[in-house]
Amino acid sequence: MDNELSEIYAFIGSIAPFEELPEQTIVKLVSKIDICYLKQGQQLPPAQIEEGCFYIVRKGALSYVNQLQELIGKYGEGDICTVFCYPEKYADIQVVCDEDCLLYAVNKQQLLGCLIEYPVIISFFEQSAEERLKAKVSQIQDDAVVNSSLTNTAIDQLYQTPAATIDQGASISETAQKMTELGYSCLVVIDEDKNVKGIVTDKDFRRRCIAQGITPDNAISEIMTPDITMLDVRNTAFDALITMTSLHIHHLPITDQGRLAGMLTITDLMHYEGQNAINLTSLIHKATDVDELAEISKLIPKLQVKMARLGTPAEQAGKSISAITMAFTIRLIELAEILYGKAPVPFAWVAAGSQARQEQMAQSDQDNALIIDNSLQPEQAPWFERLAQFVCDGLAQCGFIYCPGDVMATNPKWRQNEDTWHHYFSQWIENPEPKALMHCSIFFDLTTIYGDKNLLNRVQARMLMRTQGASLFIAHMSKNALQHKPPLGFFRDFVLVSDGNNKKAMDLKHNGIAPIVDLARIYALQEGITSVNTIERLKQASGTRSLSKSSGANLIDAFEFLTTLRLNHQANQLQEGVKADNFLAPKEISRLEREHLKDAFKVVKTLQENRQAVY
Repeated sequence: MDNELSEIYAFIGSIAPFEELPEQTIVKLVSKIDICYLKQGQQLPPAQIEEGCFYIVRKGALSYVNQLQELIGKYGEGDICTVFCYPEKYADIQVVCDEDCLLYAVNKQQLLGCLIEYPVIISFFEQSAEERLKAKVSQIQDDAVVNSSLTNTAIDQLYQTPAATIDQGASISETAQKMTELGYSCLVVIDEDKNVKGIVTDKDFRRRCIAQGITPDNAISEIMTPDITMLDVRNTAFDALITMTSLHIHHLPITDQGRLAGMLTITDLMHYEGQNAINLTSLIHKATDVDELAEISKLIPKLQVKMARLGTPAEQAGKSISAITMAFTIRLIELAEILYGKAPVPFAWVAAGSQARQEQMAQSDQDNALIIDNSLQPEQAPWFERLAQFVCDGLAQCGFIYCPGDVMATNPKWRQNEDTWHHYFSQWIENPEPKALMHCSIFFDLTTIYGDKNLLNRVQARMLMRTQGASLFIAHMSKNALQHKPPLGFFRDFVLVSDGNNKKAMDLKHNGIAPIVDLARIYALQEGITSVNTIERLKQASGTRSLSKSSGANLIDAFEFLTTLRLNHQANQLQEGVKADNFLAPKEISRLEREHLKDAFKVVKTLQENRQAVY
């Protein structure tokens, strides 16, 4: 291989998706390449090439525009222009050289012929950015199932033994009495030789006894479910999950060498899969002081690392960590009530931001507030001041740092009665000046952690009634939301932080995840959607006047991919003993992952531009 071909080979082998190919395939591919030199301003395809080709940018930059000469996007070094191979997708698109360019042209049929044994790589070229992103997110979700800890766990670690049984000759009333005494929702029905004859559950009593008018004196065998499925103890917990899911059952008798050994329930599986979060929550509720809570909080980073390593979906990880933060808050309020006595009037301790959206990660800051009943008297206010100080200080001691913007219940402004909160939202909506919009982005994502939920429910209901018809307010919110831009430059690659400790990195939170959160919030305010979780908002808004179904699905895929990247990035940092942050350097991930990241940013950018066009 001469020097020029060696240089081309090295370049092709370093870019996605070719980096996944073996050496001999890349050599074969390089032999099919035509080298093209184009001048600035020249259009593609070059005059000498008539058939559809893929164009790989070696040097220079291309831009592609629509019929109205509006810029759609740009290609830089290492990018692959597929426009001329799929004219049905890219009708009326023009591609122009922004500067002198060196391109590698590969005939479509020849390239696909080289890749015949690699359908995944072929799909990279045939799919749009949105389609590639959806495929990647599906893979992440499939991996989460495959990597589940249930896959590697034997049933004998989970099932309850011995199984509670009842003789087949026992009456329905006797069976019901035994189930009540034991506190069980099912019993295994056996004969005199201990052979399993069936199972009876609460559902059988409703469906086959009460509904059918069978008297309680009849034998339990008349209403039991016979010929039940059982599973041998040597199977995995994942086998049990698949069996129970496919048969739509919640109870599965476990056998050992054909004999009844115990009972496994769907609850047992759920508890095991989330036992770390559940055990942590249990420890929190038993803690007797703040020091004990602070010691427990040291386990949260370890939990996040484990969830990431097991392939736990980022959405589930966020909900687990948010639930743990809620448990810390509740326990601190309970400890405060022990110190200061019960509250003089009803109140709601509310969380804002990522905790309210159930999207929190380890080492997050705290955003909270108090909504107090209108019956509050001046002399009762100090109780709530002491509560706020105790809880916020306690959360800080547990690793949830004080809010840099002072959005906490310790700030008197955010410790007000219900009427004042109604007034706040009314003012923010009617006078959407910059500071008001900043408050909106925080306080339009609220959830009640402790206390009277009706206080927040009433505030949110009245707020949503106002926002649905407030076109000027929505326009200002949209403009404000568009300030967070995906870090995707026109040329070549990502826009990276240029100085400071995070040089040559991108801010996944503020430039990737936050724009989606902002868009979802605006859709929810327009459509009167009460959910504050981002994915739930997008699901409920999809198919409305605010958001098409396809755009909603694309945003959900982008959000899931970006939050998964963030979860894994932070897990790597925590495992290395480094404080978790949101700054991801592109070199941390593979070229193919970078392409998926670009796809996610393109989805966000497109929806932002659509929003900008409307407002």
